[in-house]
Amino acid sequence: MDCKKIENKKRCNCTYEPCPRKGICCDCIAYHLGNKQLPACCFPDKIEKTWDRSFDNFVKTVKK
Repeated sequence: MDCKKIENKKRCNCTYEPCPRKGICCDCIAYHLGNKQLPACCFPDKIEKTWDRSFDNFVKTVKK
């Protein structure tokens, strides 16, 4: 399977600019899950900008 990095980057809402995983979703998900987090795409833009990608913050966000 080919990575759709260019297409993925167009939809990526990650505001961490030096991120080497932008557009490489499988690497991004693996990285964040390994750190007990979710990737930026799981959060609305306003929440993503806080860089709090914890599971707890996700639950708070979806309960609203």
